[in-house]
Amino acid sequence: MENSIRKREEIEAKYKWDLTHIYPSDEAWQADYDRMGPRISELAALNGKVAENPKKAIQLFFALQEQMMSVFEYAFLRKETDNADPKAQALKDMAIRLLVQAGAAGAFLEPELLAMDEETLKGLLADQEMGAYDAYLRGVIRNKAHTLPKEQEQLIAMMGEVAEAPDAIFTSLTEADMKLPPVIMPDGTEQQLTEGNYSTFIHHQNRDVRRQAFQNLMTTYRSFGNTIAATYGASVKKDVFMASSHRYESARQAAMDPLEIPETVYDNLIQVIHEALPTLQEYLKLRKKVMGLEELHMYDLYASMIDDYEMKLPYEEAFDLVLKGLRPMGEDYLEKLREAKDGGWIDVFPSEGKSSGAFSSGSLAKVHPYVLLNHNDNLDSAFTIAHELGHSMHSFFSNTSQPFPKNDYSLFVAEVASTCNECVMMRYLLNTMTEKKARAYLLNYFLEQFRTTCFRQTMFAEFEKISHEMAQQGIPLTKESLSEKYYELNKVYYGESCVVDEEIAAEWMRIPHFYRAFYVYVYATGLCAAVSLSEKILREGESAVRDYRKFLSAGCSLPPIEALKLAGIDMSSPEPIRNAMEVFRETVEQMKEVFA
Repeated sequence: MENSIRKREEIEAKYKWDLTHIYPSDEAWQADYDRMGPRISELAALNGKVAENPKKAIQLFFALQEQMMSVFEYAFLRKETDNADPKAQALKDMAIRLLVQAGAAGAFLEPELLAMDEETLKGLLADQEMGAYDAYLRGVIRNKAHTLPKEQEQLIAMMGEVAEAPDAIFTSLTEADMKLPPVIMPDGTEQQLTEGNYSTFIHHQNRDVRRQAFQNLMTTYRSFGNTIAATYGASVKKDVFMASSHRYESARQAAMDPLEIPETVYDNLIQVIHEALPTLQEYLKLRKKVMGLEELHMYDLYASMIDDYEMKLPYEEAFDLVLKGLRPMGEDYLEKLREAKDGGWIDVFPSEGKSSGAFSSGSLAKVHPYVLLNHNDNLDSAFTIAHELGHSMHSFFSNTSQPFPKNDYSLFVAEVASTCNECVMMRYLLNTMTEKKARAYLLNYFLEQFRTTCFRQTMFAEFEKISHEMAQQGIPLTKESLSEKYYELNKVYYGESCVVDEEIAAEWMRIPHFYRAFYVYVYATGLCAAVSLSEKILREGESAVRDYRKFLSAGCSLPPIEALKLAGIDMSSPEPIRNAMEVFRETVEQMKEVFA
């Protein structure tokens, strides 16, 4: 099927979401929307009275959250398929206003619970009637030690807009004010360079195009370096201030402790990735050889090593390939994927006004997840199907196994199930596709997952650790000091095999994730956990799949580290990361054999 951009009505119904599973019509949605006002008022009436009946307050709060989810998700999904539809825009705007009202109405709950004595809270936690809310109460008790008196918390809350200023300034500068020089294409034409299309240029097979894009981007950022350093420095100092104010030893602890993630997970990641750097060098040397380069520069790292291979996979064939690749996950798992395909879970093709990219929305506990795709007839899109359905199956098992207050899983494990699907499918493809270029293409794809997710994101995590330690020690965060630290890290990670171009020192200036501190490490730990899980499933079969289902079904009923232990993966230990690095080493060896 050709994937030209069509009008929404030109696409067959079987390739579109069926939102009637949420509401049969916009009118039914409106009726439910109208019922939300009195429910919000009922919750708001408990303001100042939580201590009188904390059970009722908690139960009402979560009941409202669950009801709001259907109202918001229907409006959100309705708009995603046609952003130009004024009716859909109106529904989403109404849903957002209602969401804000509900949030404001329930904002008193946690502060009032935190004001109660710890023994009372522990009594609530032990109450069998409150079993559905134990994860929430566990978090409240955990936060109590880091909560200030009410007046001080109010003052800090009033700083909210100021605290978000660095991120807002960075976004305005990079998305609105900063203009990048164009790239001269091989045919002599100019193409405008933006952050949005930089990926296209840095993956280009023409080396001069890659070089221009890299140099133009980094040089432009460097020219704004003093402003960006001041902006990022303010963000880091805000993190340090907030952590210190709430009696945490560091900003990293403040980010990880509420999620119940030991800081040793972060340190183990950096340690093991450093142990694996010699294998990364082997891969980079192989890349240099296969690409026929005398020197491997930083702008050569993203171009495919296989420049003339294409695997055409229309949607139906791509989905069949996913089903074959995921057979080890069990027949009931596959049956649920078939239900997703045929049952209105998936919106498949690009259309006018539809949002770009792909996602899985799994927050509707009483319905099913919805998956947005923009399918192209290639292998990347087939992997996207596997990835997004991994998210969906995680949500499905969690939603059907846990009550609503415990059905949402932690960000720490959010990418595990999706990436595990990709890894299992990759193994199937490598076992069945024997033609040299096909194997080389697959191995290149897999190796780049490791390089960009494990190594690159760990390097980012290491930079965040260094910058926050500098701020905590009173070391000025300047353009020069931050660029020097970032360049040194690139030398450690790439210097043995690459020319570490001086422009790379400015790359830290363009990473938006740095304004949400101590988050990027979960991409690396998530991939390592997924690789270890997939190897366990393929090695042990049904028993490993049964354990994996326990993890998928856990939601947030357990801390994320404990949830992964249900599947036999202990991320508090460095072993899963070492196991993943061994798979990386084996994959490099396989790639060497292809080009021997």
